Amino acid sequence: MAEEILYWTELIGLKVYDLKGRGIGTLRDAALVPLIDPVRVDRFLVGAGPGWLSIRYDQVKTIGPDGIRLQDELLTPYHSDEYMLRMVRDLLDQQIIDAQGQKVVRINDITFLKERENGSDVLHILEIDIGVRSMLRRVLRGIVSPSIIRALQNRIQPHSIRWEFCNMLEADPQRRVRLNISNKLLEKMHPADLADIVENLGHEDRVSIFNSVTAEVAAELLSEVDSDIQTSIIESLGADKAAAILEEMQPSEAADVLNELGEEQSEQILEEMEQADKEEVEELLEFRDDTAGGLMDPGFIALPEASTVSQAMAELKKNEESIENLHNIFLVDDENRLRATVPLAKLLFAAGDTPLKEFAIDPLLSIQPDEKQNRVAEVFDKYNLLTLPVVSETEELLGVITVDDVVALLRQS
Repeated sequence: MAEEILYWTELIGLKVYDLKGRGIGTLRDAALVPLIDPVRVDRFLVGAGPGWLSIRYDQVKTIGPDGIRLQDELLTPYHSDEYMLRMVRDLLDQQIIDAQGQKVVRINDITFLKERENGSDVLHILEIDIGVRSMLRRVLRGIVSPSIIRALQNRIQPHSIRWEFCNMLEADPQRRVRLNISNKLLEKMHPADLADIVENLGHEDRVSIFNSVTAEVAAELLSEVDSDIQTSIIESLGADKAAAILEEMQPSEAADVLNELGEEQSEQILEEMEQADKEEVEELLEFRDDTAGGLMDPGFIALPEASTVSQAMAELKKNEESIENLHNIFLVDDENRLRATVPLAKLLFAAGDTPLKEFAIDPLLSIQPDEKQNRVAEVFDKYNLLTLPVVSETEELLGVITVDDVVALLRQS
């Protein structure tokens, strides 16, 4: 079975001939019908006079540089079909996320594999082209012959994305479909890299991505984008989806996002959250977001001040999911007043019966919830801290601020 590579820039505008070799029009567009076949071109749309004709793939005999020749003359007028994915209307010049190149690019051309099947030439979409070679084909189309263009492009490195790595995002009202690399590839990207891509997309494409990835990935991504983008995305999501994302975020970050929303929408999202997550976030919403209280996270491990290393290790095993965000264990008295901060690193080689207070940091540092965030940053910088506990006027332990919180704060300033 003979195979040949063809480009859309070589196909568009080809003359179409009937069985007697009479021209009936020119190729204006072509379409996949993904529900029937995700890669085979199913329809050829031919401009003929004031209207278009729709030609099925099995009505085509040959496709070549001299035109498209038919083997069936039972042709029908073209009527728009919402199940069609058209090359010109829906793909060319649309945005696509290049997950491997970690950037937003534009589709310049489309590559097809022409195969001979049952006596007919059939086209299967192979790649979408985004590099300089495809731009060259677009610019020189109609000016020089396809053979010369091919000779020129051989000197340029190809840049394309295989069709099987692509899937459609939700279409916008104008039915201009955009593409996205499959969610699995997106979810493997570092959130900071994905955030760079998202910030270069339009609002609808941003929302589509957040709706398509897991809540965990969406939470990491939301933490990386600018605050104004955070707000616009959450405002556009359903309350249940927004709640699922905020549950995966640090409570302090979730509270910051909700603080930027209207009261009614914020309440709707809170009502969709799990009770424990809801209560943590609501506690933080009581503090101004420009204070230590608005920055702190209620997720910490506090043990009685007489606890030992073995007791601390047992508690850590109960909180395996949170270990990567923990730097210290806090010791409190019977009234939950902070009495010591113990670095986790000190416990690694300590005997199990060793009292935790032997590893306490001196001096004991803390901050009150009404302190301004610039003061928080000053304390972290002065003492080179990884965490800073937040306490009430009576020294009750309320939460903890991490160095990651401070870095995020400085990035926003």
